[in-house]
Amino acid sequence: MSILSVFQLIGGIGLFLYGMKYLGTSLQNVAGARLEKTLEKFTDNRFKGFSLGILVTALIQSSSATTIMLVGFVNAGFMKLVQAIPVLLGANIGTTVTGQILRLGDVSGDGAAFLTYIKPSSFAPLLIGVSAFIMLIVKNKKANNIAAILMGFGIIFFGMTTMENALSPLSSSEKFREIFTGFSNPLIGVFMGILLAMILQSSSAAVGIVQAIAAATGDVTFSIAAPMIIGISIGKLITVLLSSIGTKREAQQVTTAQILICSFGAVLGLIVIYLILKPLGVIDWNMPMNRGRIADLNTAYNVIASIVMLPFCGFYAKLAKKLRPAAETNEIDEALSGLTDMLLKTPSVALAQCRSVMNKMGDVAIENYSLSLMMHDKYDPAIIEKINDNERFMDKSETVLSDYMVKVTSLNLRPEEIKLTTEIMHSIMDFERIGDHCVKVSEVAAYNHEAKIKFSNRAKEEIVLLADAVNEILLTAVDAFTNDEEEKALRVEPLSKIINNMGETIKANHVRRLQAGDCSVQAGISLVELLTSFDRIAAYCSNIALHIIEKHTSGSGFDIHGYARDMRANSPKYKDYYFEYAKKYETLLAEKNY
Repeated sequence: MSILSVFQLIGGIGLFLYGMKYLGTSLQNVAGARLEKTLEKFTDNRFKGFSLGILVTALIQSSSATTIMLVGFVNAGFMKLVQAIPVLLGANIGTTVTGQILRLGDVSGDGAAFLTYIKPSSFAPLLIGVSAFIMLIVKNKKANNIAAILMGFGIIFFGMTTMENALSPLSSSEKFREIFTGFSNPLIGVFMGILLAMILQSSSAAVGIVQAIAAATGDVTFSIAAPMIIGISIGKLITVLLSSIGTKREAQQVTTAQILICSFGAVLGLIVIYLILKPLGVIDWNMPMNRGRIADLNTAYNVIASIVMLPFCGFYAKLAKKLRPAAETNEIDEALSGLTDMLLKTPSVALAQCRSVMNKMGDVAIENYSLSLMMHDKYDPAIIEKINDNERFMDKSETVLSDYMVKVTSLNLRPEEIKLTTEIMHSIMDFERIGDHCVKVSEVAAYNHEAKIKFSNRAKEEIVLLADAVNEILLTAVDAFTNDEEEKALRVEPLSKIINNMGETIKANHVRRLQAGDCSVQAGISLVELLTSFDRIAAYCSNIALHIIEKHTSGSGFDIHGYARDMRANSPKYKDYYFEYAKKYETLLAEKNY
């Protein structure tokens, strides 16, 4: 093999691997977030999960990407481990599709002239040329995405042909044949398969390399291919294994389960082939393997192993939990441990994890608001400590989320992911500021307790009514964010205006009480601080709601403040909700003749 052939081989491998990566990325861009959402929602039944694992992995052509999605879902609490295992089994089958496509290289043009044109070596240059023309000339995004898929296939096939041409001199090399005789020991073949998949970090690519060697040399027999295919099924785990470092134990259990599945599958395959089929003489041990036979062997092995193991999903879940038990963590670490760099490989999953943390921030804000109001009824140092613990969670979440979102924004995001990213980045600070003002409400209660300041009965009644309105706007905003409900978000801005009006009315009432001697100056200062915090909580809730509306609004250049002004002036829904809340809160305040 000459030095030029070595250069050609390196170039062919490079093209093939780049084509595999490019194709996978292009397929994911076309599939969009729908596959990931389907995978998340429809895994309540093991057969559904098994089928979805096959479908999703066949479409994105990466069992590692599917496993990383599952790690993210389990990490975020969207899915249980036992639900993820059938998907893992299905993913092992879905990833064999690439090998079946590459078998087109076995097509011979001897029987019919038209067969020559469907050989990859014939149409690969055409695929590359046509797709490049579309990507350079056509501006339609959908057409460009489809062209990117064709480009990926073209590069894969072109790389495969280049590899085969470089390897063809080895067909007459005695040294090369001597190397392959070492595969008579199946453990060596398994090790070589593991090593190949670890280096390439892709089972599809590793199988493709074996197919290329088989096609170029004709020296790959069943005895060589079988252990390598089994080894490849194990070696592909290196990507997921490395990526899971630093995740929650629950997420690491997914990786552990995948290792168990592939290891048990390998043991099962070796037992069946070497202890059953070989002694019975069922298999022609020296049968030469071409692309198609290797693809069939790979598919058959994964299908049989996955189907045999499907009834034992519960067993694998229990064993994975036993081998990797859940660790004791505090609430802050538990919530934030899911924001790992591993999830950045699948932006939609990373964003889902961010939303999960922010949903927790919303729940904590609601809890702190409730606790801070309790402090005004009965001072309790234990409640103060709980409020401070929650506030530490809010502060750390804001810092970690902000840093993580900087990484997310650097990724290649789809349009809907860009909108979600914008909503999250804008809302992080709003949630944290709400938490700050909940603490300030409790600090007013603590100050009043220490200074023995008491509000008048009328002031208390006004505060309770306003506090109820603030509680409703907080619950509405958090619910709208958590469930992504635009209609509920539309209720927030009119209620925010009512809260602002009520605050001004209560201030005016306080001035009259102060002039009449019914209220002290010190109580007035505490009242103003309380009203300010209520108003700011309402304002931040309004910001959160407007960002939800912005995400659901098509087009760019959305002006939040301009939209809010226009909504107050022209929106029939705004007016309906405004009058609804005015009757519920503002009118009630006026009717009490304060």
